[in-house]
Amino acid sequence: MGGVTGFLGIAAAVLLLSVIAVRVSIRLGLPSLLLYLGIGVLLGEAVVGIQFEDADLTRSLGTVALVLILTEGGLTTRWSAVRPALGLGIALSTVAVGVSIAVTGFALHFLLDMDWRTALLWGAVLSSTDAAAVFSVLRGVGVGKRLIGALELESGINDAPVYIAVVLLASPDPITWTAPLLMVYELIAGGVIGIVLGWVGGVALRRAALPATGLYPLATVAVCLLAYTVGDLAHASGFLAVYIAALVLGNARLPHRADTLSFAEGLGWIAQIGLFVLLGLYASPDRLLDALVPALVAGAVLVLLARPLSVLCAALPFRVPWREQVFISWSGLRGAVPIVFALLPLIQGVAGAQQLVDAVFVLVVVLTVVQGTTLPWLAKWLRLVKSGEAHEVQVDSSALDELGAELLQVRIQPGSKLHGVYLSELRLPPGSSISLVVRDDNGFTPQPTTRLQEHDQLLVVCTEAMRTATEQRIRAVDRAGRFARWKGDVGLP
Repeated sequence: MGGVTGFLGIAAAVLLLSVIAVRVSIRLGLPSLLLYLGIGVLLGEAVVGIQFEDADLTRSLGTVALVLILTEGGLTTRWSAVRPALGLGIALSTVAVGVSIAVTGFALHFLLDMDWRTALLWGAVLSSTDAAAVFSVLRGVGVGKRLIGALELESGINDAPVYIAVVLLASPDPITWTAPLLMVYELIAGGVIGIVLGWVGGVALRRAALPATGLYPLATVAVCLLAYTVGDLAHASGFLAVYIAALVLGNARLPHRADTLSFAEGLGWIAQIGLFVLLGLYASPDRLLDALVPALVAGAVLVLLARPLSVLCAALPFRVPWREQVFISWSGLRGAVPIVFALLPLIQGVAGAQQLVDAVFVLVVVLTVVQGTTLPWLAKWLRLVKSGEAHEVQVDSSALDELGAELLQVRIQPGSKLHGVYLSELRLPPGSSISLVVRDDNGFTPQPTTRLQEHDQLLVVCTEAMRTATEQRIRAVDRAGRFARWKGDVGLP
C-alpha cells in the first residue's frame, strides 16, 4: 500500500504542477509542452535521479497517449471548418509527407554521410507534424478557418502514412514494389473503418437511453478506441481510423455533446501532460549534447528546404496564395509524435537508432521554441489574422426520452448574425420554442419582441421529429441573418 500511496502522490503532484505550467506558459509565450518536457527532465536521472530507460514501455504508453490526443482532436474539430480545406489537408498529409521524406533523406545522405535507408528513416520520423502541438498552438493564433482546417487535418491524418513509412524503413526486410500498395491499403482501410464505426457509434448513442449523463462521454471515447483496435487488427492504419471515427462522432448529433467534448478535452490534456513528462523522464541530458550537431543539421534541412518544397508540391493544385504557403511551411510543428516514432527502430535494434531518438528530442525542443513562439508574429506580418471572423454557433442537446422531446442549448458567438434578430424573426419550425434566455448571468422568459444578442445562451425545447430542422434553422440564421432563406442558406453543414 505504501508504494501505491507514494506513486499516487507523485502522480498528483506532477499533474498539478503541469496544470500550473499551462498558466506559466501562457504568460511566457511558450508552448506548454516545453514545460512538460522540462518537468520530466528534472524528475529524471540528471536532477531528482529517477532512472527510466524502458524504450518499449515508453513507446507503448506514448501510443496510447497519441490515440487519446487524436480522439480529442477529432471530436473537437468542426466539419464546417475543415471541409473547405479537405483537399489541401489530405495533400499535406500524403503528398507533402512523401516529398519531405525524400528531400530530407537525400540531404542527410550527403550532409551527414548516412546510408540511404538510415537517411530516409530520419526523414520519415521527422516528417510528421504533431497533433497535440497543432491543436494547442494554432487555434489561438487567429488565422482563417481554411488555414486552421488544413493544418488540423494534416496533423490528424499524417501520423498514419508516416508510421507506415517508419515501420517499412525500420524493418530489416528489403522494400519491394508491394510497399506502396500496402500503404494505400492501410490508409483506405483505416479511413473506412473510422467512418463506419463513427457513424454506427453515433446512431447507437442517439438511440441509447443510458442511465447516467457521464456514461455518454465514456461511450464516445470507447468507440474511438475501438476504431484504433479494429484498424490495428485488420492490419490497417489504427491512427487514421481513430481520428476519422472521432471526427465523424464530433460532428454527429450526440446527446450531451458539451459534456462529451469537455471530457475528451480533459483526457487530451492528461495524455499530453503524461506523454511529454514521460518523454522528458526518458531523455538523457548527456546523450542529448552529443546529438546536438546532427539535430541542428537535420532541423535546418527540414525547415528551410524539405517543408517549403513539400508544401509547394501539395498546395500547387489548389492555388494557395504565397502568404498562406509561407505560414503553412512555418506551422509544421513537431512534438511528441516524432519522438515516439523514433523509438520503434530503437526497439527493433536498428543501428544508430539511439542517436536518432536523441536528435529528434533536441530538434523538437529547438523547433518548438523557434516556430511556436513566432507563429502569432508571422501571421500578423503576413496579414493572415482574421480578427473579425465569426465563430460557428454552438448547439448542444439533451434527450427527454419519456416526453419524446429534446433540449437544445444554444450559445451565440461574437460575430454571429443572430445578434439583433427579434425572436419573432427567428421563425423556428412548429413544435419548437425558446423557453429561456440567459444574458449576463440573468435568465428570463423571452417574448416575441425579445432581441437576441451576442453571448446570449438560449434553451430551446423541440420534439424529436423537429430536432434537425430546428438546429438547421438556427445555424442558417447564425450564418446569413434573418433573411437566411432568401439568401439560400437552409442551415445544412
